[in-house]
Amino acid sequence: MLQPLNLPPYPFKISDDNGQLTLFDEIRKKNIIITPEEWVRQHFVQYLIRQKNYPRSLIRLEGGLKLNGLQKRTDIVVFNSEGKRIMIVECKAPSVAIDQKTFDQVARYNMVHKVSLLAVSNGLQHYYCHIDIENRTYNFIEDLPVYSKPI
Repeated sequence: MLQPLNLPPYPFKISDDNGQLTLFDEIRKKNIIITPEEWVRQHFVQYLIRQKNYPRSLIRLEGGLKLNGLQKRTDIVVFNSEGKRIMIVECKAPSVAIDQKTFDQVARYNMVHKVSLLAVSNGLQHYYCHIDIENRTYNFIEDLPVYSKPI
C-alpha cells in the first residue's frame, strides 16, 4: 500500500491502529488514515516544506470552499506571510491518471481562490502552472519556485 513516489522520501510517524495504517500529520497535528491520496498529499507537503522552504505554518490541508453553491475541498492551500493564498495543490492517488478533468477541477477551484500557482500531482507525475490572473493567461513551468523567490 505504501507505494514509492516520485517525491523525496520522508520518515513519517506511521502507526497501526487496529489494522488501519495511520500517520501523524504535522499540519493538522493528528493521526490520519493513510489512503493512496493521503500518502501523496503528505509527501507533497513535506516536499514543499523541506525542498522548497514553504513555512509549515502557511500551509492548510483540505480547506473548504463554495463553488457554484456546492461545498468543495482543496487538498493543499499555501499562503504568503500576509495571509494571501498563493498556491493550490490538487493531489490524486498514484493509480489516478492526471488528465484534462484533473486540470479542469483545479482551474474551477482557482476561480474562487485566484492564486498564481497551481500544482497537480499523483505522486508519480507533477504539473505546475503559473497563472496571470490579470491578463487571464497561464503557462506550465518546470518546477515550483522556492518560497523566498515567488514568481
